Amino acid sequence: MSSETLDMKLEVVVIPVADIDRAKRFYEGLGWRIDADIISGDGSRVVQFTPPGSPSSIHLRQRKPDASASPGAWLIVSDIVAARSELVGHGAQVSDVFHFGQKGPAPGRDPEGRSYSSFASFSDPDGNSWLLQEITSRLPGRGFSSDVASLTELLREAEAHHGQYEPTAPKHHWSNWYGPYIVARERGKSPEEAVKDATFHVEGAREPART
Repeated sequence: MSSETLDMKLEVVVIPVADIDRAKRFYEGLGWRIDADIISGDGSRVVQFTPPGSPSSIHLRQRKPDASASPGAWLIVSDIVAARSELVGHGAQVSDVFHFGQKGPAPGRDPEGRSYSSFASFSDPDGNSWLLQEITSRLPGRGFSSDVASLTELLREAEAHHGQYEPTAPKHHWSNWYGPYIVARERGKSPEEAVKDATFHVEGAREPART
């Protein structure tokens, strides 16, 4: 067996709630970022929140009375087929890969190859369930993974925006701009918002020019 294993990032924990609107108000009151409020492929409503600075999110889920239990945690992978094969090789009984069509779960990967749209599931001996979700590219504002490729992409993005800022910027070390930019992006802010944070970090503490 190869010494290299595929990353499986724990990024979502499902929290069952009795009143999803009440729970939504509670977490909004905590100042957690709301990422989505949608009806999922099985007809259940999902509200996703991310705590400040957290790489993982929660799903508030209120299911229909006759719906089956939902997976308690989601593992994010870049290759759903490879991840499934690896788990099967370790002895887990993993479902076939599936996606959600107009009539609910359907076999196979998403026909259009869309990120966030292909899944597989498995359970441990005590019935605790897990869902694998394939993410190959992130939606805007959803942050970045901590793998080498994602960090390299983020550094290049920071470099490009810093290059636009530097000609008119006060004298500063590039790291004083890169640091807050990268932190902002990892926390789910847009590139434009990250530029503002980084610029404020460089310029915000400076005294205004005297006339």
